[in-house]
Amino acid sequence: MKKIFTQEAPEAIGPYSQGIIVNNLFYSSGQIPLTPEGTMIGEGIEEQTHQVFANVKAVLDEAGSSLEDVVKTTVYIKDMDQFSAINDIYGEYFSEHQPARSCVEVARLPKDALVEMEVIALVH
Repeated sequence: MKKIFTQEAPEAIGPYSQGIIVNNLFYSSGQIPLTPEGTMIGEGIEEQTHQVFANVKAVLDEAGSSLEDVVKTTVYIKDMDQFSAINDIYGEYFSEHQPARSCVEVARLPKDALVEMEVIALVH
């Protein structure tokens, strides 16, 4: 196993890694809308979702992967009424390449984020 760390995404806020590579698969930890410096971004779902994607892209890049290599995403949202807004932004990042996805409404996310996402991706 290889632990992934990049300063282009926020550091883990607990005893875990930003991601792990096992064989040719990358497993990310959940990314919330923190800046690389650890500051929560905005209060709106759109801004938070874009920051989550920026963080996911940063850890994928460090792992030698990309959004085009993602095979599965799991999206956690605080309010299912915001699904449409999140889905529209998600479609900006995954338009032609559409990995498998789960989307789950949860009671609460770390640091009261509105959205969190984790991915599984191929590493070349």
